[in-house]
Amino acid sequence: MAETGGHSVLRIAVLDDYQGVARDLADWDSLGPGATVDVFDHNLATEDMAVAALAGHDVICMMRERMPLPASLIARLPNLKLVIVSGARVRTIDMDAAVARGITVCHTRPGESHAATPELAWALILAALRHLPDEHANMRAGGWQRTLGTTLEGRTLGLVGLGKLGARMVPVAKAFGMKVIAWSRNLTAERAAELGAVRVDKDELFREADVVSVHVVLSERSRGLVGAHEIGLMRQDALLVNTSRGPIVDEAALLEALQAGNIRAALDVYDVEPLPVDHPLRSAPNVVLSPHLGYVTADAYAEFYPDMVEGILAWRAGTPIRVLAAPKSAA
Repeated sequence: MAETGGHSVLRIAVLDDYQGVARDLADWDSLGPGATVDVFDHNLATEDMAVAALAGHDVICMMRERMPLPASLIARLPNLKLVIVSGARVRTIDMDAAVARGITVCHTRPGESHAATPELAWALILAALRHLPDEHANMRAGGWQRTLGTTLEGRTLGLVGLGKLGARMVPVAKAFGMKVIAWSRNLTAERAAELGAVRVDKDELFREADVVSVHVVLSERSRGLVGAHEIGLMRQDALLVNTSRGPIVDEAALLEALQAGNIRAALDVYDVEPLPVDHPLRSAPNVVLSPHLGYVTADAYAEFYPDMVEGILAWRAGTPIRVLAAPKSAA
């Protein structure tokens, strides 16, 4: 902690507040005069940028996985004692390195992305099938209708993953009059039937579905799960939707298929985020893009930021809560 007028000051960094809402959504003043809060409204894209901005901070509040915290960066943040990450799951923090350095890692409540992310998936599906981004831009420019849309009734939704988020896609699809098929490595026919879907083989899903929506967790097993082979099985007018994690879909294979007009896509997640300004996906045809909005809702953020303040207060009192990793003396 920094020393000011003979008193120690807890320096807190709040990262990636793109919307500029962190200060308004939590009572940071409740941390008392012995704490200063620095809010960053932009992504610290490189390790050197992160070190320059954060080397003097004791606490880092992270928004999900927007900035990784590997061992190499942890080693360059000598004052760091507490990390709080929004949500309950994170794969971009080296927990072993944090614990070895005496750093406690805590999380907030999960938020309401169990509803928000599937809702966004449906927004992307409808936007893509009815060409809403193009028609919106055309209207803004003074034009009128130019495209032919596609209805959902009678068509097939293919779900790659039928867990907590994938399962929420099923009743909406049924309301649209769609057939639902699903695949994942551990999905059984019985479980799929319980949730209102039909379990099929992976290749069959990509061949038969008019809309394929990805809802699996990123892991070494799922990285590249949707590759050139799977994309090649899809119908030319089929739509691939990814609101999970970018690396689950082979980006190079997807770009090739989009450029060739072989499929359509609607994406909320990318291999590198924020998506670079000159990235080819930004100018690719046959794709609708959104900037990782899946969990970005007022309801979720109204939980995340107060939970961060609560977590800091609990840690300062010596009783950290919602702990993901901690040295033995802090556990």
